[in-house]
Amino acid sequence: MSGVELVLRSTRVVTPDGTRPAVVTVRGGTIEAVLPYDAELPAGARLEDVGDHAVLPGLVDTHVHVNDPGRTEWEGFWTATRAAAAGGITTLIDMPLNSLPPTTTVNHLRVKRAVAREKAHVDVGFWGGALPDNTEELRPLHDAGVFGFKCFLSPSGVDEFPQLDRERLTAALTEIARFDGLLIVHAEDPGRLDAAPQRGGGAYADFLASRPREAENAAIRTLIDQARRLDARVHVLHLSSSDALPLIAEARREGVRITAESCPHFLTLTAEEVPDGATEFKCCPPIREAANQDALWQGLTDGTIDCVVSDHSPSTPELKTPDFATAWGGISSLQLGLPAVWTEARRRGRTLDDVARWMSTAPAALAGLTRKGAIEAGRDADFAVLAPDETFTVDPAALHHRNRITAYAGRTLHGVVTATWLRGSRIADRGTPAAPSGRLLERNQ
Repeated sequence: MSGVELVLRSTRVVTPDGTRPAVVTVRGGTIEAVLPYDAELPAGARLEDVGDHAVLPGLVDTHVHVNDPGRTEWEGFWTATRAAAAGGITTLIDMPLNSLPPTTTVNHLRVKRAVAREKAHVDVGFWGGALPDNTEELRPLHDAGVFGFKCFLSPSGVDEFPQLDRERLTAALTEIARFDGLLIVHAEDPGRLDAAPQRGGGAYADFLASRPREAENAAIRTLIDQARRLDARVHVLHLSSSDALPLIAEARREGVRITAESCPHFLTLTAEEVPDGATEFKCCPPIREAANQDALWQGLTDGTIDCVVSDHSPSTPELKTPDFATAWGGISSLQLGLPAVWTEARRRGRTLDDVARWMSTAPAALAGLTRKGAIEAGRDADFAVLAPDETFTVDPAALHHRNRITAYAGRTLHGVVTATWLRGSRIADRGTPAAPSGRLLERNQ
């Protein structure tokens, strides 16, 4: 135990073997050991006793749109990673769009890394993008360390990131399967979207009708067929249609290598509560009805849904027009995801062990981050300290992301993040981030 620098002690440490009283020893930014609560403390180590506050593994958010460079007025690495640190997130992976340039070539990846390097308050990795015309760039991006490739099966909302039709999806997935990469997919079928009623205006019911569940279901069926035929690894992004859960479960039983995620807003907000004109609630696919939400929670419980990540997709206030047809679709939740999910999870009888699995362990496994995602010896000393019984009311002014628009404004949530630790250093204290100390990550780190 010589050389231990930090000891974190709590009556509730969330480990892979369950929550228990424990002390966690840290040396050189790495967890040295998880010991009994009354273990003798190493000489010279600094003790941080957090009492009855829960110590979770630092959250891993694999679905974040930082938009930097190019649309930094929407969000940026400085503000996004500050919000992440304040919310208990210690690692995020940046999506390949809505930045300019998008992360679709090795040179563009270098630009993104250069911009992020001095601004990151948490560890940051990058997804690559799969476009109709960049199939030859996929292996070089993989070799350069991206964690996988994102594509859209319907329009993305930005011209520089076009969708893949069925033929181009096959081409991209064939290439990615050659090196056993991962394709992560915005799964909505464009034909089903085109056939849906498009009324516009401020009525949320009309917007919901314009993005029917069958658009998701049809796209997921297509993805499953391709993954089965090519023996490829695929991941369904931001699942909102519970109708697709049996499709995913059956595909897995057949040996198809498919995983799925959902998001805090689908698990905590319902269509019935969205006011007309309140486009801070707009996202694609959309927030659906309460009965659908119940089924998503069942999918989490039985393991059909692997993980919960934010899909933090911010914009400037001007783009959130009161017309659901024209407003930017995206919900900002980096700082609030953990308390939002915990609030609903505790109401439904779930535990902090579940939340840690959904929001840390499973996303880390998805990305292949073997040093993240659990409080056990040999992992990075990344922790989120949570006061699970404390409540707070969401005040947009207290948020750190650049544009303080949130669908959670005024909601009372359980769970206050009291501290966030990255490799044994405290990077946020009661919502106040420290100086940036994050690192840039590559696949297999």
